[in-house]
Formats: sequence, C-alpha cells, structure tokens
Amino acid sequence: MSKIRLLSLQLLVAVVMIGLWQLLTTVPIFGRLLLPPFFFSNPVDVGSQIVAWFSSGVIWKHLAITLWESILAFAIGSLGGVLFGFWFARQPTVAAVFDPYVKMANALPRVVLAPIFTLWLGLGIWSKVALGVTLVFFIVFFNVYQGVREVSGTVLANGRMLGMNERQLMRHVYWPSALSWMFSSLHTSVGFAVVGAVVGEYLGSAAGLGYLIQQAEGVFDVAGVFAGMFVLSAFVILIDLGVTVVERRLLVWRPDAAHQRV
Repeated sequence: MSKIRLLSLQLLVAVVMIGLWQLLTTVPIFGRLLLPPFFFSNPVDVGSQIVAWFSSGVIWKHLAITLWESILAFAIGSLGGVLFGFWFARQPTVAAVFDPYVKMANALPRVVLAPIFTLWLGLGIWSKVALGVTLVFFIVFFNVYQGVREVSGTVLANGRMLGMNERQLMRHVYWPSALSWMFSSLHTSVGFAVVGAVVGEYLGSAAGLGYLIQQAEGVFDVAGVFAGMFVLSAFVILIDLGVTVVERRLLVWRPDAAHQRV
C-alpha cells in the first residue's frame, strides 16, 4: 500500500469518527441525543478550545513543561532499561538472583507511587520524571533483555569462529539483535513517558497538560478535558515520529517488510 493511500485511509477514519461524534451530540435520534453534550461535548467546542489555547499562547508554557518532563523520563528510563537489559542478559546468574525482585517492582501500581515521589521530590518536575521513568524502564528492560537472549546461535557461533572477542560480539552481534526489540519498546515507551508526566501533573502541579486537564475537569469543562486529551495525543504522535526517524537511520540494514513478501 502506498504512503498516500495509507495516509488517506487514516484521515478517513478520523473524519468518520469525528463526524459521528458531532452527529450523535447534536442531532436527536429517536427523540433524544445519544451522546449528551454535557458529558461528551462536541468536536466544534473542542476545536474552538484548542484554537483559543494556541491563539492566546496559554498552551505553550504547559506544552514546554510536559515536553521537558517527558523527554527526561523517556531518556533516563530508556537508558536505564537498555543498560540493565544488556547486563542481565549477559549475566545469567545476576538475572536469576534479581528476577523475583524485578517482577515485584514491575507489578507495583505506578499511580500509587506518584504521591510517594511527590513527597520525596516535591511538586517540581522531578516527581513527574520519576513516575515516567518507572513506566518506561521496565518496557525497555524486558525487550532488550529478550532481544539479547534471542541472538541466533548460528550467527554467534560464526562470529566466534571468525575470532571475534566479547567486545566485537557485543557490537556486531548482540547490539544489532537487540535494536529491533529496543525500538519496538521505545515506540510504546513514548506514550508511557508522557502518561507518567501528565498523571504526575494531574495529581499535583501548577503547570503542564495534566494541570490544564485537571483544571478543566474541576469546573466541569468537558470541552477543555477533551481538548487537553487531543493536544496530548498529537503531542505523543510527534514524539513517536522522531523515534521512527532515528529507528530508520539506525536500522538501515533491516530489510523492508514490503521486500520480504514472496
């Protein structure tokens, strides 16, 4: 499928969904509105709120703060996940010893940790970053760990037959094997980094997209809540596009899916 056709279909889905939303919130069906505007707002009001935020410049401060928190959470969590994932995969004894503790830490509900991070780190950006790191770290960690363990035994044996040392094996065998797994996790982690920042802002802050959504919810401004969620969604997509650009540059050796078809 061509990129233009794919983009057209994606836009068509968005238009249909927004059109149905507008229809069900404004046109009575069988004598009643299926989606009452008080609870669901409508696309026109949501769009007007977004335009008002950007035209007045109010949104930029909040976007900048959430962006900075998300980038820090994404970078720290991803780096930690990659380093520990490689370490555990290359040290089976260490992995076996810490396995139950890693699973216990991963099972902790992150929302419960948010007030603790606020208590430890205050209402500034670092409590939000810490929450985002806990969401990103385990996703990257488990994928990198599995990616290194899934190295082809044949490729590994051939590398050793050619006289590669551990450093060369890491660079030319283990690292390329883990890259596909790592970037798969990074695409997911982008959203979780933003979620961590926004949830932290929602629970306690004076700025950020989470703060905007919390303020709108506090006065029953449903249009403001939906506007914040739409801006947040667009925000995540833009960051994910950046990850995709980096992925394509680093994985130029990987055959394209279209060329793998028989």
